[in-house]
Amino acid sequence: MKPIAKAGKAGISDTEEQLIFKIRLETSELNVDNVSRTNAYFDYYLKHPEIIWSFLASMVSRNGGYNMCDLEGDWFPRILDPPVRQQLFLTYERANWTIFHDAFPQLLLYHYSTKVGKPLFHLLTHFNISSFMETEWKYFWRKRDKYRLMNALIINEQNVIHHSVIKHHKYQKKVFHTLRFLFQDFFHFSAVLLPTMRGEIYGASVNGFISVHKRINLGQRIASILFDPELYPQFLEFSLRTEHTGSRHDYEQYMVNKKRETPFLRMTYPVISHHDKWQPDWFLERKFNKKWLNPDIYHKHPILLTEWFFDKQKQFQTLISLKELLSKEDR
Repeated sequence: MKPIAKAGKAGISDTEEQLIFKIRLETSELNVDNVSRTNAYFDYYLKHPEIIWSFLASMVSRNGGYNMCDLEGDWFPRILDPPVRQQLFLTYERANWTIFHDAFPQLLLYHYSTKVGKPLFHLLTHFNISSFMETEWKYFWRKRDKYRLMNALIINEQNVIHHSVIKHHKYQKKVFHTLRFLFQDFFHFSAVLLPTMRGEIYGASVNGFISVHKRINLGQRIASILFDPELYPQFLEFSLRTEHTGSRHDYEQYMVNKKRETPFLRMTYPVISHHDKWQPDWFLERKFNKKWLNPDIYHKHPILLTEWFFDKQKQFQTLISLKELLSKEDR
């Protein structure tokens, strides 16, 4: 005869309370830095390939690491002072941390639901997860629509960081409303890249980053490339065989005559301590766009970005060299 589970805090059993503690602990242990997060997402995908968002998250997280390490590479220190580079790093880091803090408990609750053979998504509220995702996880448990769940997670995570990072007064003032960010955003210097071991790069450029709608659209466009039947095996091979260090050399090593220009993340940045701040449920606070769940994916530009990538690098480096030359002439 099985023992009867006692009711614990807030109407949950002792067993559920222990599971909540276990998930919080595991999430905290993996949410250390960009490398640990990227690896955690991908390891989870290998265990649960039906949760395709986790593979998408690992690839986007790789890009987060590249952006961080760019700041201490060969070029950015020549145009940005240390305090500016530090603030940009902290912005990337906070967004990276916030998404993992919100998403990974969801993934673990699904993992443990499969272990016990019943949905445990009523516990999501104990992790301050939006009611939107509780509905979507329950729907997935019944219908197994992995693409709908992926879209739901894209929508959720972009809304989660919209208030706490993108719209936060500190990041608005020091990052998103600065001329250097607007310049980079307008000219599409930033992109989410999906590398292969053949030296080819796919992906999409980022424009209008402060718009939640455009970030969601970007995530959905990247997902459509990542899971393209012909391209997916190449991206999976890259992830399986290429250790994530944060340096762009992770993928540039597969290109011809490409020397290392960015450092390893863990040799560059310390571990950052974050404070978890309670947030209201975005789904109850803001208007929901129904088109987000049924997106019309359209690629305005080519998805093969190898030449684009090299051209943007040359443009960026030329601008820096020109700025340095003009600075010398003014002295």
